[in-house]
Amino acid sequence: MKKRVNYYKELSADYSKPGLVPEGQRNELIALALKINGMQEVVLPSLDGYSMEQIEKENKEWWPTHCEALRQARGDILTGEYRQDLVYFCQDGPYYGLDEQKQREKHWWALIAQPGVTMTWPIVMFHQEFVWFEWNCIDDNTNEVLAKGSVAWVRRGHKGGCYFKGEQLTFYRDVFASQELLDLLKAT
Repeated sequence: MKKRVNYYKELSADYSKPGLVPEGQRNELIALALKINGMQEVVLPSLDGYSMEQIEKENKEWWPTHCEALRQARGDILTGEYRQDLVYFCQDGPYYGLDEQKQREKHWWALIAQPGVTMTWPIVMFHQEFVWFEWNCIDDNTNEVLAKGSVAWVRRGHKGGCYFKGEQLTFYRDVFASQELLDLLKAT
C-alpha cells in the first residue's frame, strides 16, 4: 500500500484541519499575502528567466496566505490573487475576467468564511504552475460539512498570479449568503 503523505511538510503553515496555525502566524500570513499581491505584474510574465522551479517555490510560499485570507474573509486579498484576465471554470461559469465572477464568488466566500465555520484544505499538491487542492468547511458546533470542493489553479508565481481556475463546489446547507454574511467580507 502506498504510504500517505503530509501535504504540508514543506509549507510554512498547516491548514489540513482546524487549530494548527497560531494567531501570530496568521497575522504574518495576512501581511505576506498583501505583499505577494503587490508583486503581480500587469502583463503575465514570460517563462524566460522565470523558471518553473522558482514558480513552484513561490506557489508553496503563497499557499498558506491564501488559506488564511479565506479563513479571515479577506475578499480584498482573494480578489488580488487573480489576474485581470482570469479564466474561471466552474458549474456556474465559465467566467472571464474579474468582473464576471465577482458577484457569484462573494457568496461562496461569505458562506465558507462565516463565523462558526472553519475551512480546511486536507490535500494540496504543487507541480510548477499548477496547484491542486481539496477543501471542506465544517460547522464548529455541529461538525456538519457545509461545503466541499476540489480546485485547480494555474498560477505563475508571485509575479503572475492566478490566470486560470477550475473548481467543483458542493454546498450542502446554503447556496447564497445572507446580506449579514456578505457584510462580514472585507471589500472585494
